[in-house]
Amino acid sequence: MLRAASLDDLQAVGVLTAEAYAPYTRLLGRPPIPVSENYAPRIGRGEVWLREVQGELAGLAVVERHPDHMMLFSMAVAPRFQGAGHGVAILRWAEETAREWGLPEVRLYTNARMERNIALYRAFGFQETGRREHPHWPGWVIVDMAKQVSVQM
Repeated sequence: MLRAASLDDLQAVGVLTAEAYAPYTRLLGRPPIPVSENYAPRIGRGEVWLREVQGELAGLAVVERHPDHMMLFSMAVAPRFQGAGHGVAILRWAEETAREWGLPEVRLYTNARMERNIALYRAFGFQETGRREHPHWPGWVIVDMAKQVSVQM
């Protein structure tokens, strides 16, 4: 369903991320954290995964494997593919991957003003676990969310 990104995909990852987050860049007055991320080290660590449709990049997930959870650092769907279920497919992939890794939880965080994303995560079964002020950008509130994953034995 998703394939690991290679360094050959680096530019496409940056372009898709910027395009997908563009409405939030306008809303927040500055790019969200994933837009300015350096993805080369993440690709090298195997953290960037791509969803393609007929050879075209439709979306991506950036995941971190921790001892007790998977962190979904970023999920982005290219604007022309939005509304077609790719975001939900990526969330399903993340949940299944966490299960395969034997991790009991998928976590993520987002900006409180990203209400459409929060609604999608809630509809998929994520629960809010807290809110906190962004440590570097006053006025930004971070929403922490998590979803329990049944681990196969």
